[in-house]
Amino acid sequence: MAHPTRLALLEALNQREPLTATEAAEMIGESPTNCAFHLRTLAKYGFVEEAGEGPGRRRPWRRKHIGFVVDDAEGDVEMGHAAEALAQLLWETWLARVNTVNARRSGFEETWRQVTSGIENVAYVTPEEAQQLNAELSEVLDRYRDRLEEPSRRPAGSLPVEMLLFTYPLDATRPEA
Repeated sequence: MAHPTRLALLEALNQREPLTATEAAEMIGESPTNCAFHLRTLAKYGFVEEAGEGPGRRRPWRRKHIGFVVDDAEGDVEMGHAAEALAQLLWETWLARVNTVNARRSGFEETWRQVTSGIENVAYVTPEEAQQLNAELSEVLDRYRDRLEEPSRRPAGSLPVEMLLFTYPLDATRPEA
């Protein structure tokens, strides 16, 4: 999973599916051959599947699941390193997108500029309460999940909007941490 092309393919499928390797290649800036290889690898591990047969040699793919969870793999050193590498890549990818959007925000249409924002909040909570808060916020976001799965449910004028939630102890940002 911790390969940038595989993550890019999953993100492309979040925006539009089904996709062939050629269509995905155009979206993410890779070669169709490379995309086909990584789509087959994602299929091997249950992240994507073929979406039926297309006309001619067209071979469309779709996600098997929306989203995934990265476990810390306690006790398994090798899996722990893989989970750390994936988490590092995900955070870097998300933060790079936030920086890109921030740099381009002034060129957005007024209505999108108004809703493109960052929200910072601090709450004094226990780990259990933080876990519950994340679950509740995920429930709110899940209200729109059917639109990911069924494009016909998307209202006119809607665009895919990414919302990132980072949860971490604020003390971890101090230099002495």
